[in-house]
Amino acid sequence: RLDETAAELGVSVTPVREALLTLRGEGMVESAPNRGYRVSPLNRSDIDDIFWLQGQIAVELALRAVDRVTAEDLVRLAELNERLRSLVALPGGAVPDVERIADAEFDFHREVNRIAGSPKLAWFLNNAARVIPYRLYARDTGWGTKAVTAHGRLIEAMRVRDHNEVITQTLVQFDDAAERLVEQRRRVVTD
Repeated sequence: RLDETAAELGVSVTPVREALLTLRGEGMVESAPNRGYRVSPLNRSDIDDIFWLQGQIAVELALRAVDRVTAEDLVRLAELNERLRSLVALPGGAVPDVERIADAEFDFHREVNRIAGSPKLAWFLNNAARVIPYRLYARDTGWGTKAVTAHGRLIEAMRVRDHNEVITQTLVQFDDAAERLVEQRRRVVTD
């Protein structure tokens, strides 16, 4: 509801209304007469589309990076992957630090994008990723373990300039993330 949201944010109703109208125009929220707004649900086709787009952009950036990567870049990528590994390899019962895990994953991919030398393309990827619930993944140790493995294989593929393996290891992460999101949605609906 507009008035509740405005009060929670400490602003007047007008900027909230304008923001929600913009989000409605982008398909991010839906309005219900006399009920307010709600986040538009993601269906399987939406999830497939979002991850397909991200995967295509990420592959292009990774392919550009593989042709520019230096030995120092590979060391930095390995350090960033080790940071992620240390955050997801927790002893049994330990609670993951979701924000630090998400930051470590972001930092790894930001470094790949920096190496690619295509800041506008990286900007598009970042915007496409804004709709993804990163906390869902950061809480999932299976996702974290798979991401660390894929990162390691990506680093090795970059080192030997294996373009096909760079494509494979980039897409592995997006395919896995899409499946995990679909499974999460299925569990929420059936629970």
